[in-house]
Amino acid sequence: MTKKRRITDIICLLLIGFFVFLDQYSKHLATVYLKPKTEDFTIIKNILALNYLQGGNEGAAWGIFSGKTVFLVLFTIIILCIILIFLHNTLVYSEINYSLKSKKFSLLQFLFCLLIAGAIGNIIDRILYGSVIDFICFRFINFPTFNVADIYVTVSCFLLIIVCVFGLKEDEFNRIFTLKIKGNQKND
Repeated sequence: MTKKRRITDIICLLLIGFFVFLDQYSKHLATVYLKPKTEDFTIIKNILALNYLQGGNEGAAWGIFSGKTVFLVLFTIIILCIILIFLHNTLVYSEINYSLKSKKFSLLQFLFCLLIAGAIGNIIDRILYGSVIDFICFRFINFPTFNVADIYVTVSCFLLIIVCVFGLKEDEFNRIFTLKIKGNQKND
């Protein structure tokens, strides 16, 4: 492992830690300031509001697997391991192929970090409280209340699809999205 790779690994860990902190801090603020209120805190009238909701999201998206906290925690841990393999593959592939070190690999690494942070943010809630703390509400459509970690997961997944479809060559995609942990035999 090269010094540059170690620095990239540290940056990824710091990014994940920073985003998890932001998510957990936003949930803390929601608990302190929104939980005692009985009415919404309106940001944009009839469009966006904040309203504390805990226990209403004991499942995954739109309430699927409601009440299956242990299953969701274990499933999330498995998915996290798979995403970590993809992040590792991206780091290794961009390190081995110096000429391919480009913005798209940095973007992929960032998106994997964001996705990991979102998963960790919600798994922390599930472990500590048995459900996820949500507080962001769209009022102009009938949409479930969500949180910052949900934003991380949604945005990163959407952008990952775009990058994979339009930005990666077939060989790059195959090397990154394999469950085999590949490395440079000289450096790993």
